Amino acid sequence: QVRVLGVDPQSGRAVKARIGRFVPMVEIEAEEGEKPRFASLKKGQLIEAITLEEALSLFALPRTVGKYNDEDIVIGIGKFGAYVRYGKNFASLAKSDDPYTVTYERAVELIESQQKSATAAATPIKTFAEDADMLIKNGRYGAYIAYKGKNYRIPRGKKAELLSFDECMNIVNNTKK
Repeated sequence: QVRVLGVDPQSGRAVKARIGRFVPMVEIEAEEGEKPRFASLKKGQLIEAITLEEALSLFALPRTVGKYNDEDIVIGIGKFGAYVRYGKNFASLAKSDDPYTVTYERAVELIESQQKSATAAATPIKTFAEDADMLIKNGRYGAYIAYKGKNYRIPRGKKAELLSFDECMNIVNNTKK
């Protein structure tokens, strides 16, 4: 089920629409020894109805929308969905954001939000004067105790901010290893 849409004006190679391994996609053929370029179809686009112009517009990603603190801001679609890449950091786009039309301002907003959440995750909720290695941190699934390179779950019903050093040591010592 391959449908030839036409020729790419930049490279002069054939553009095809077909079913890929997992999703419908468009492909720009490659010369011998080169890799072809692929792009997934958007929701609502059909192999039977897509035009050459629509297919070529799918190859617009990844796209650079500008610079922020001397780093390029790149919008793309990856294995886990649409993203904004800033240096080595990634921030996910919301479901309502279209990666083909996301603005520079929205990308900066997502980057700053991701940086705030990363800072919040790295900052401990509570530290103890008795032992500097004992920390209560906020993680993906809630608060936890970090002690000497290992993490310990806080039992249900206990408030992380109210735990004393002795209670934390009790949790660490009584946790199955």
